[in-house]
Amino acid sequence: MTDRRTPLARARGLGSAKEGVHHWWAQRLTAIALIPLVVWFAISLVMLSGADYQVVRAWIASPLVMVMLILTIGIGLHHGQLGLQVVWEDYTEGAFRVVMIVLTKFLAVLFGLGAIIAILRIGFGG
Repeated sequence: MTDRRTPLARARGLGSAKEGVHHWWAQRLTAIALIPLVVWFAISLVMLSGADYQVVRAWIASPLVMVMLILTIGIGLHHGQLGLQVVWEDYTEGAFRVVMIVLTKFLAVLFGLGAIIAILRIGFGG
């Protein structure tokens, strides 16, 4: 049987024509967003070195600090997941690739939710 589709019609659905650019931009934007967040976090850790539990807990309870911590963790995990997805796409194939990409996304969400819940519990005194 002869395939009467045009070359474009045969190529449709075989690869990413638009998603790759979005993935590239998302990875770059999360990297840029992480620069000030990680610098803030590192400076905060240095300033809190030697502080007792109550001081650190009071620091986390600050609304601005809670937001900054949640942003740092959320953006950092998303950035890491994007990077690992590229590794899985480039160096694996078949069902293993799909399983690893799904597992990576699932773990990023799971760790993110766990961290956010922990920050909110500490911040609100729970």
